[in-house]
Amino acid sequence: QVQLVESGGGLVQPGGSLRLSCAASGSIFSIGTMGWYRQAPGKERELVAAITSVGSTNTADSVKGRFTISRVNAKNTVYLQMNRLKPEDTAVYYCNAVPYNDYYWGQGTQVTVSS
Repeated sequence: QVQLVESGGGLVQPGGSLRLSCAASGSIFSIGTMGWYRQAPGKERELVAAITSVGSTNTADSVKGRFTISRVNAKNTVYLQMNRLKPEDTAVYYCNAVPYNDYYWGQGTQVTVSS
C-alpha cells in the first residue's frame, strides 16, 4: 500500500507563503484524485483543495485565489502552494485521496500563521 508523507510546514507571518509537499511511496496516479486537508485545534478536518489524476482542480471558498494544488505524477508528489496566508489558516495539513482513505493518513505538517 502507498504511504504519504507531508512536509514543508512552518511558522510564517500573515501575508506570507509556504509550499507543502506530499511524497508518496508508490503511484499517486493509481490513487486518482488527491487532496489536501487541514485540521485546526478544536475543529473538524476539512478538505481545502483537490486535484484529479489529469490535473483538474477545486479549492474551498475559504482559500480560493490564495491556495493552488498541483501534482507531478511522475514524481508521485502533490503540492500545495499557499499565498497570502492568514492566522485562520493555522492547522495541521494532510494529504490523502478524495474521498479520503483512513489508511493514507500520515503525520501531517504543521502550518502556523502568526506575527
